[in-house]
Amino acid sequence: MAELTALRFEQHHSGLGVQCSSPRISWTFSAVDESISDWQQLQYEICVRRETGTPLYFVIQSPDSSLVPWPSTPLQSREQAQVRVRVCGSWMDRNTRRAHSGWSAWSSWATVECSLLSAQDWIAVPISSPIVPLSHEDESLRPLLFRKTFELPATFDSVQRARLYITAFGVYRAYLNGCRIGDHEMSPGWTSYRYRIAYQVFDVTSLITTKGSNVLSIEVAEGWYAGRLGFDGGKRHIYGDRIAVMAQLEIDGLAGGRFKVASDISWKFHPSPIVNSEIYNGETYDARVEGENWNQQCPSNVDTDWETVSVLDFPRARLYAPNAPPVRITEILAPQKISTTPSGRIILDFGQNLVGKLLVRSMTLPVDGTVNFIHAEVIEDDGELGTRPLRGAKCVDKVISSGQPLIDWSPKFTFHGFRFVGIDGWDPRSEKKSWKSNIQALVIHTDFKQTGQFECSNIAINQLHQNACWSMRGNFLSIPTDCPQRDERLGWTGDIQIFGPSATFLYDVVGMLSEWMEDVACEQSDHNGVPPLVIPNILDHVWPSIPQALWGDVVIILPWVLYLSSGDRDILHRQYSSMTSWLDQGVRRGRDGLWDPEIWQLGDWLDPQAPPDEPGDCRTNGTLVADAYLVYVTSLMAKIAFVLKREGEGTHYSYKAQCLRALFQEKYITSSGLIVGDSQTAYSLAIVFGLLSTQLQLDTARCQLSARVRMAKFRVSTGFAGTPVILKALTETDNLSLAYRMLLEDRCPSWLYPITMGATTIWERWDSMLPNGSINPGQMTSFNHYALGSVVNWLHETVGGLRALEAGWKTALVSPQPGGSLTYASVSYESVYGHWSCRWKLQFDGDRNEAMTLCLDLIVPPNCRAVVRIQADEDGFSKLDESVGSGKHHWEIPFFPWSWPPQATAPFITNPGKHID
Repeated sequence: MAELTALRFEQHHSGLGVQCSSPRISWTFSAVDESISDWQQLQYEICVRRETGTPLYFVIQSPDSSLVPWPSTPLQSREQAQVRVRVCGSWMDRNTRRAHSGWSAWSSWATVECSLLSAQDWIAVPISSPIVPLSHEDESLRPLLFRKTFELPATFDSVQRARLYITAFGVYRAYLNGCRIGDHEMSPGWTSYRYRIAYQVFDVTSLITTKGSNVLSIEVAEGWYAGRLGFDGGKRHIYGDRIAVMAQLEIDGLAGGRFKVASDISWKFHPSPIVNSEIYNGETYDARVEGENWNQQCPSNVDTDWETVSVLDFPRARLYAPNAPPVRITEILAPQKISTTPSGRIILDFGQNLVGKLLVRSMTLPVDGTVNFIHAEVIEDDGELGTRPLRGAKCVDKVISSGQPLIDWSPKFTFHGFRFVGIDGWDPRSEKKSWKSNIQALVIHTDFKQTGQFECSNIAINQLHQNACWSMRGNFLSIPTDCPQRDERLGWTGDIQIFGPSATFLYDVVGMLSEWMEDVACEQSDHNGVPPLVIPNILDHVWPSIPQALWGDVVIILPWVLYLSSGDRDILHRQYSSMTSWLDQGVRRGRDGLWDPEIWQLGDWLDPQAPPDEPGDCRTNGTLVADAYLVYVTSLMAKIAFVLKREGEGTHYSYKAQCLRALFQEKYITSSGLIVGDSQTAYSLAIVFGLLSTQLQLDTARCQLSARVRMAKFRVSTGFAGTPVILKALTETDNLSLAYRMLLEDRCPSWLYPITMGATTIWERWDSMLPNGSINPGQMTSFNHYALGSVVNWLHETVGGLRALEAGWKTALVSPQPGGSLTYASVSYESVYGHWSCRWKLQFDGDRNEAMTLCLDLIVPPNCRAVVRIQADEDGFSKLDESVGSGKHHWEIPFFPWSWPPQATAPFITNPGKHID
């Protein structure tokens, strides 16, 4: 029988603080016994145990196990319920070939608890310093300390439950009786604060004392709320010029009754010993003014030094408890090397470009001694820290010593993108502890679960995949950003649009990205249907309301990608008006209904031939890219409407897509299949988006794309638009060997070139570092950008051979296509149903150039099916086309060698270069 694990509610990360009164329920199946195959769910039974009353049982005839409806009456704010599930299924015994059916054991109990579902549930108000800051655009706001002492009523002999509901205008850390509450970093996170403010729910039952006084204390810094954001100097106080906290502690007694402590005028505040803390510039900590035990019950200086707070207006924005997991420390790395630069600066090398901050276990300095930690991603070719790409961000953390040893110091309210750290004012080797154990790098990002894995026989490709994972981790810190190090770190819509399929395979980001999409819709509503280029939108003073294809198309493409990953139709329903608003109002059309050609498009941004300071100078016409995307998203809109059973609208958008497709063909494609611009990106978009109508056009596009790739000597010639689809276009036009050859190229520009230069993350530019070791001279150069890592989606689907056929992975296509010099590949995915795994290897029967055997191993999770398809082709594949149910499967298929490597085409006056063997 199948065993049930991982009961979940909505897309919530834990079940505590669900912002929904009727949370949908999901469960995952663990692997079943090898003797069982084709296990399918027939019905399920849910037991709901409320806080009062007897358990209720609900039996449902349904094969569904993901996001099934809440069977009981709705929950109220703060209400808790326990849920367990069992299922009845049918299966086949592999040994006896007999069919069976029966009930599973009950799952373990899972707890769900509602958050505060209404604004009326709040009695807390935001509190701040009464000192209104002067309007200095170049000064940050000093972090503040807040505290409230309280005692429980005498009737509270014991505590049944205590919850803290908390948010801030800024970022906070909270303490109860001197103990830190939770392990979140940079909470409450970054949202479009004018529309939505996240709050957290913490279980603090164990921290409450029933005898004597308690103290709730909170430290708050400006974070994204009031800090400087954006490039070219940026802008401060975008959302407000007062940092504040809003907290509500609710304590339920075992004998009944509820005691509340809420932020109000009775609280006290004091300046923090953190003198300043900024996202871009880093944090300065002055140990000389650290208040002794300020977050514990009875510090002596509270009455004399601390002042009364002021109360701010209750926020107009909607308060909500997020489904997405919080930002946490997810890994700790030790430095790999210590050295001294030619200028005399001490440098630590952590061996990995990461996002996070330092932790210093012990540091001894004289009174007033100062140490600076300078963060950077790379070392310049002169041996010094490469800080130029940081632009206006200082990325320096500073400590001023009190003369006492500093123990376990780490910045609280900032983060950096770095591999190298320069140290001025202190030599880590002077401490008793080894420098390797005394200084560590804390890796921080949204704490999502890894769901996808990939590995193959090529070490460089494995490193490429690992780099994409590291770049995603570093750039998914509360929101999906473009870079984590310089004076930017913004939620660019184009980056996540092209990386979405890779992101949803690698990690469970459905909760995070679906909530970010709500912010997209909110910001879009203020701009006549045009989504801003960055969300949250802090660039309106720079680029107000610029309609852009590919970037704006995120409102349609990303919800669809999230739906395919999760099977959650509610995401499509929630974002539907945002989608129609973009297509019907936001897109600026010419007379023919395609994009207005007068609007400059970012298009195939970062074409490798673009000059360093003109990244939008692309060889593919920007309007062509925009029009190709318009046809694609309009056809996608029709699919979405049909999924939501909006039949009339589906028919409407389907007709519109057909008309736009015909217009695109007339405008850009000749009858023989030549495409305007004759570029890799133009042909790739036309092929993958289905813009070619005749076999002649397809044949011509195939040949032209092949010729363009060979003429480029297999080096990359695409930017943002072409890069995610070029290998897929080659694969779909029977140019698989060219796709592999392009993937395996390691000369600049190529996916593997950064690997040859020691990259541990995906670069923003194909040549962020030049072959001579110098940094690209362009102002916009990052060494941690996931966008061009979108190629890993092709690794998962084509090399590994695994992709969803049905939303939510109820059915998957298993169709690996070996090629190049690869001899094996393995891909796995943790779906909402369970574990999918596909592994293939080539077994050589004799000489490499003779017949081989393709050995294919597949694991299909319970309640799922796989379509296994190995196509025959010109290279001699034997054909396999089967549909199989759950369980483990194995095939051995004759396989014949192909001609490798394909040759480049070059004019006789040039050197065609080396080839990969």
